[in-house]
Order: sequence, then structure tokens, then C-alpha cells
Amino acid sequence: MEESKCSPWYLSTVTQVEEVKCILRLLPIWLCTILYSVVFAQMASLFVEQGDAMDTRISSFHIPPASMSTFDILSVAIVIFIYRRVLDPLVARTMKSKGLTELQRMGIGLVLAIMAMVSAGLVEHFRLKNAIEDCNECKGSSSLSIFWQVPQYVFVGASEVFMYVGQLEFFNAQTPDGLKSFGSALCMTSISLGNYVSSLLVAIVMKISATDEMPGWIPGNLNKGHLDMFYFLLAALTAADLVIYVLMARWYKYIKFQGNNDNGINKEDPEVGL
Repeated sequence: MEESKCSPWYLSTVTQVEEVKCILRLLPIWLCTILYSVVFAQMASLFVEQGDAMDTRISSFHIPPASMSTFDILSVAIVIFIYRRVLDPLVARTMKSKGLTELQRMGIGLVLAIMAMVSAGLVEHFRLKNAIEDCNECKGSSSLSIFWQVPQYVFVGASEVFMYVGQLEFFNAQTPDGLKSFGSALCMTSISLGNYVSSLLVAIVMKISATDEMPGWIPGNLNKGHLDMFYFLLAALTAADLVIYVLMARWYKYIKFQGNNDNGINKEDPEVGL
């Protein structure tokens, strides 16, 4: 009986209780970031397949579809510069604050992700209009240039700046000192779960959309499918996720941590997340 009373499962310090409460408060926000990672996962998978079915020629040179991710990298670099030098100071002067909060940046990232999926869906719609349907090998089967993919890569790159950077800063800032590594782990888990959910979503869509006349939205021959519908589905799901995220972010109240308190945790900041 004495051993059970001394067990850490029965006795917890105030700090331990507050730390658990802090982590539980982060979970609704964290769940809303998983669908963004689903969108991000398309850049290394379906974007490449889509590009492979487009016109990749520049004179006699063929552009590898996977190399289009260069525009994502360039977009990240340019948007970071614009955000730090122009947007953040402008918002700080206009709103008389320190700039955009982490939650606001994550919301902007979700909006840009929706734009990326809409852009990809429109490109695929016009690619199908200019494609040869009855082709054995559909590599380069559409006359639409691969450079029409540039906007969707740019939107994804811009969304990374706002979502992933804001997400990492938010989780690190809102976790106690003893659990900073857990905040970083939440970001990594969101990315990994996004890849898993992406594969699961593709499998579900293929099972539901397959009929006798059509092999599904994402068949091996994209000219016989409707990849554009899958992109629009992702845009709709991300839009719904954005609505839920805004509600969760408005509910969330920032917590400030100080080392001179008894438990190292301040009371909730009266300023809400958005």
C-alpha cells in the first residue's frame, strides 16, 4: 500500500500536470497541420507524374520532371526574403505589433496550399484537353508545356515558409523547457503522417472512383483518369481543414513561460491565437 502511494502514477508535481495540459492544448492545432503535409507530399509524387505526361522539350533538350522542384526551392528563398524585408515590417507598422503570429502564418500557409491544389487541378484539366488518350506510353503525351506547373510549385514553396517555419516556432514556443524536443517531434510527426494519409487517400479514391469504363482517377495512364478531380478534392479538404483550423486558433490562448515561477509556467496570455 505504501509503495502504491509513492508511485509516480499516483503522485504528480504541479509542473508535470501543467506540462501535460500544455501538450494537450497543442493537439487540435497539430491535427490541423496533417492535411497540409498531405498537400506537400504531392510535390514529390503526383506532381512528377503529371509533369512526365506533359511536353518536357526545350528545343532538343528534355527537362526531367523531378527537376521542377527547383522552382519550389527558389520560391522558398524569395518568399523568405520578401517576408523578412517587406511583409513582416509592414504588418508590424500597420497593426502596431511584432508582426504576424505563428498561428497567423500557419493559416496563410493553408491558404497558399489550397491555391497550389487549385492551380495543379487547372493545369491537369488543360493537360487532358491537349493529351493523346490512346497512347501506350504516355510520357510527353500532352502538348501542354511542363512550365505550366511552375505556379503550383511556387505556391507550395511559399506555403512552406509560412506553415513549416511557423509550425516549428509555435510548437517550440508553446512547450515547456523540459519538452522542447517534443515540440519539434510534433512537426516531424505531422510530416510523416501526411505522407501516410496521402497514400491512404490515394488508395481510397482509386477504390471508390474505379468503374468498368474508367480505371479510377489516378491510373497508370493519366490520360485515362481524372487527376484534376483528385487535386480539387485535396483543395476542398484543405479548405475545410482551414475552417476548423481558424476556429481552433481563435480558441487557443498563448502561454508565456518563465523560469522564475514555481512551476515555470505562466497563466494564459489573454491574447488569443488569431
